[in-house]
Amino acid sequence: MVMADSRRLNDEELEKLLAEAARHPPPLPEGLLERVLADAGALADAAAGGRPAPAPAPAARPRRLAACAGWLTALGGWPALAGLSAAALVGLWLGYAPPQAVERLAGARPGNEGGFDPGEFMLSFEGVFEGILEEGREEG
Repeated sequence: MVMADSRRLNDEELEKLLAEAARHPPPLPEGLLERVLADAGALADAAAGGRPAPAPAPAARPRRLAACAGWLTALGGWPALAGLSAAALVGLWLGYAPPQAVERLAGARPGNEGGFDPGEFMLSFEGVFEGILEEGREEG
């Protein structure tokens, strides 16, 4: 069967292909079996001696990549970096071309009298504590 054939296989054809592949396994690369057996022997010797098996040495990274990986980990990984980048781009976009609602919330500019007073956004506790104080006087 040709790989470019786009028709779907039924179960019998698939079983035939898998059986053919099992009869003719691909050859192992030269020396692979010896290396695997040597590693297994070393691990078995270490386990027999009561010592933990030695950990494989990590691949050495250039310092620049290691520093970038440290920053990336500190930021929270790739998802956090994507969110940070998206937020930065939205901030640049809104700073460069703000919508009219943002301009109105920013306050009146010279020649524009339709803005909000910044005092309208301040929290006010006026009258909040009066009821609490009156309840305390009544109980006492």
